[in-house]
Amino acid sequence: MGYPLEGIRVLDFSRVLAGPFASRMLVDLGAEVVKVEPPEGDVTRFWGRKIAGISGYFHQQNLGKRDICLDLTRPEAVDLVRRLAREADVVMENFRPGVMDRLGIGWSVLSADNPRLVMLSVSGFGQGGPESHRAAYAPIIHAESGVIERQARASGQPASELPLSVADTNASLHGLVGLLAALYRREQTGEGDHIDIAMIDAMLATDDHLHAALEPENAEPDPAQRSEVWETAAGPLMISGDLRWIWKQLTTCYGIEDPTPPGATLPQKIEARQQAARAFLKGLPTRAKVIEAMDRMNLAYGEVKPSRRAVSESPTLAARDSIVEVPDRAGGTRRVFRSPYRFTRSESGVRGVAPHRGEHNREVLGDWLSLDAAEIIRLEQEGVLQGAEGSAGKG
Repeated sequence: MGYPLEGIRVLDFSRVLAGPFASRMLVDLGAEVVKVEPPEGDVTRFWGRKIAGISGYFHQQNLGKRDICLDLTRPEAVDLVRRLAREADVVMENFRPGVMDRLGIGWSVLSADNPRLVMLSVSGFGQGGPESHRAAYAPIIHAESGVIERQARASGQPASELPLSVADTNASLHGLVGLLAALYRREQTGEGDHIDIAMIDAMLATDDHLHAALEPENAEPDPAQRSEVWETAAGPLMISGDLRWIWKQLTTCYGIEDPTPPGATLPQKIEARQQAARAFLKGLPTRAKVIEAMDRMNLAYGEVKPSRRAVSESPTLAARDSIVEVPDRAGGTRRVFRSPYRFTRSESGVRGVAPHRGEHNREVLGDWLSLDAAEIIRLEQEGVLQGAEGSAGKG
């Protein structure tokens, strides 16, 4: 079995998460990804524990990529990028709009050099809109798209940031869809395309609760349909489902009587039934009895786990080999996540370790551009190419 994207070459200028997560998925699907870093490196190289000089955050998002380090303020570096882009199928970037153009490697230049090129640009507010100039990270989009206010209102707590970068990964995954669609169309027409992904668009498209605000009366979801955490002998459980269904199952399977007083309003009826349901579940004496009740009532439930338990105790993640070990480049191993794609007739999965900055300068320029060693050494000595800690890149 082969990899679905085997033979696809990707030149990746992106950093932090929205771009690197997408290119990491492309690696797992078989693409050859070359990460282009500036002399100062990707900021995530400083995030998390370092092993063999590579931080945990950078390691997870950049597995299997090759890495070159270019000083794009140098005209010769720009020329190298244009030559590399002629050999690429895909260019990815998540700079603020206009940066690639100012560097001399924007879509108009690269597509003129390579009409079959597919380019993915991810930004906070899109390439040409009235707010395209704004700096944007995931928390900014969480605030602007209404998620933070909704979380505060639902929890009754002060507004605060989400504990994950969902705006980044939403944009990344939608970018992947657009990129793969453009590659498919290229096979039909011979022409590449430029994909403009705005993080705020991706949040709007992906947030089903935000869609309620598009209705004429800004209708909120039915309060009976909220998933909630219930205290039980098995610990806190998230039970997902319409309260009306939960209540029906409680009355059918366990004969619980309705405590709603005559003439009660709908909110009072919901509150009374919730209290009765909570008392029943909290009264079950053991974890085994709680799980037995969940299964008997056919309720969807999940144990509320801390992150380390979530990745170490899931029988499903273990059975699906969703977490694998790779060399840590220091004589040991490091646990990493696999992409979620499972095929019957194709392969996918982790294909290498994360690179040091500029580690593959000589290898990539030799493979892609057939530059000889003397020319690459000259570029390194003149600072056009740079390697780890400013030293010459390694091949």
